[in-house]
Amino acid sequence: MSFLKLTDQNVNGKTVLIRADLNVPFQDGKISDDTRVRASLASIRYCLDNGAGVIVMSHLGRPTEGEFKPEDDVTPVAKHLGELLGKEVSVLNDWQGTQPEIKAGEVVMLQNVRINKGEKKNNVELGKAYASLCDIFVNDAFGTAHRAEASTEAVAAAAPVACAGILMAGELDALGKALKQPARPLVAIVAGSKVSTKLTILESLADKVDNLIVGGGIANTFLLAQGKPIGKSLAEADLVDEAKKIMDKMAQKGGVVPLPVDVVTAKEFAQNAKAETKSIDDVAADDMILDIGTQSAQQLAEILKNAGTIVWNGPVGVFEFDQFAGGTKVLAQAIAESEGFSIAGGGDTLAAIAKFGVTDQIGYISTGGGAFLEFLEGKELPAVAALEKFAK
Repeated sequence: MSFLKLTDQNVNGKTVLIRADLNVPFQDGKISDDTRVRASLASIRYCLDNGAGVIVMSHLGRPTEGEFKPEDDVTPVAKHLGELLGKEVSVLNDWQGTQPEIKAGEVVMLQNVRINKGEKKNNVELGKAYASLCDIFVNDAFGTAHRAEASTEAVAAAAPVACAGILMAGELDALGKALKQPARPLVAIVAGSKVSTKLTILESLADKVDNLIVGGGIANTFLLAQGKPIGKSLAEADLVDEAKKIMDKMAQKGGVVPLPVDVVTAKEFAQNAKAETKSIDDVAADDMILDIGTQSAQQLAEILKNAGTIVWNGPVGVFEFDQFAGGTKVLAQAIAESEGFSIAGGGDTLAAIAKFGVTDQIGYISTGGGAFLEFLEGKELPAVAALEKFAK
C-alpha cells in the first residue's frame, strides 16, 4: 500500500482541503461525544502550523440530497471545532457560487457534504468542484474510506495533489502492520450478533490468522455446528455448514476456533436478568447464552497473552449489563497486558475498551467501523485506492 502523506507535503502558502469525519452524535441539541472531532485536529493543526489556509468538509447524519434541514447543519460542529482550535471556524453555505479566499492560518468549513446533489453517487463534476477549492486535498476520514463518494473519491481524482491525513495514514499503517506483516501468532477476535454479517470476514481471516476467536451470536452458531445445546440463544442455524467449513479450514492449518466450555446464561434478555454460570453441555432449552464463563475466558486470555498480533472486533458478551460483562472484561485486560501489537475497531469494541479502562494499553484504536471490517476482509477501499494513484 503506497500513498502520499500530509506530513511530507509543503503546505506553506497553500489552501488545503481536508475531508474529515466529523459525524458526531447529538443529544438534546448538543454534541454528546466529540471523539471524532478531536481525532481530526492533528491534520488541521499541522496545516495551520505550517502556513496553510484550511477548508474542512464532512458529512453529518443522513440528510436527503438537495434538501437542507436544520438538524443537518454543521454549524454546531464548526463552532466546537473552533473552540478546540482556539479560533473561529465559519461555515460556507454558498461555496460553489462564490470561490472562497482562505488566508494562511484561517479555517473554514463547508456545509454538510451529504446535502450536495451527487455526493453519494460519486458525481465527477461535484468532485471537480471540491478539488477547485484547493492546492492539496487531504483525506483524513478513514471511517468513510470504504465508500466511493464525491468528497472521498471523485475529489481525489480531480485534485492537483491528494494525500492521506495524519489520522488516515495512522490507520493504514496500523492495519498494514496487523495484517500485511504481522508478528506471529496472529489472533483475530470477531464477535457480533450474526454470522451472516461477518461471514466473508471470517472466511478471509481464516486464511490469514493462527487463531480465530468468535463471540456473541456468532459463537452460538459455531457451538450449534459442534452439536452443543444453546437453548434459545441468538444463532443462525442455516449457517451451521459455513461455520463447520471455517473450523475445518483452521484445523487443516493447525489453528483453532476456540469455543466456550462454560457460559453465563439467563432466562431473559434484560438489565436485571439473573445470571447463571454453567457448562456448555448443561445449557437448558429456555436458556439464553449472554456471556462466556470464567474457564473459557481464561483459556482465551492464555491465547492472547502469547499472541504477536491481535485484531479485535466485537465483545464476546452483553457487556453493557454488568452481570454479562465478565468475559469481555477478561479479554480486554488480556489484550491490554499482551506484549503483542493490538488493533481494535468497531463501535461496541471501543465502548468496551472505554468501559474497562484499557484505552491507553491498546496498540491502535481504529476510528472506522465499516472501513475497518472491509480492510480485514481484504477488500479495496475506494478512497484509499484514489490516493494510491498519486504515489505512483
